[in-house]
Amino acid sequence: MKIPETIREAWEHREGPIVLSTVAGDGTPNIIYATCVSLYGENRLVVADNYFDKTRTNIKAGECKGAALFMTNDKKAYQLKGSLEYHSAGPVFEDMKKWNPPTHPGHGAAALVIKEIYTGAKRLAP
Repeated sequence: MKIPETIREAWEHREGPIVLSTVAGDGTPNIIYATCVSLYGENRLVVADNYFDKTRTNIKAGECKGAALFMTNDKKAYQLKGSLEYHSAGPVFEDMKKWNPPTHPGHGAAALVIKEIYTGAKRLAP
């Protein structure tokens, strides 16, 4: 799924950290705040792994579903849902190293492959 332009515009007007959720193999949820984030390509939201623990474990366990929530400066919330990948090398990782602050470790890059987008209960895509 390609991220619609309206969502990319909303992303440019986000305010504060995002919230990223993952799910462990046994179904236990985990939620973190993240500030080192960027859109990547046509369908990914990337979060720098600066201080992950449970998040990294959940993603590396395989077949991890997740969601990200961000709010715009006009207080509109967007939820992105999909599956998560973990990159410690390659193009996604190298891109993260370009925008992640040099004072942070950037151990890896968590990439949410976006499959659904919502605002409130309204499904925006696909």
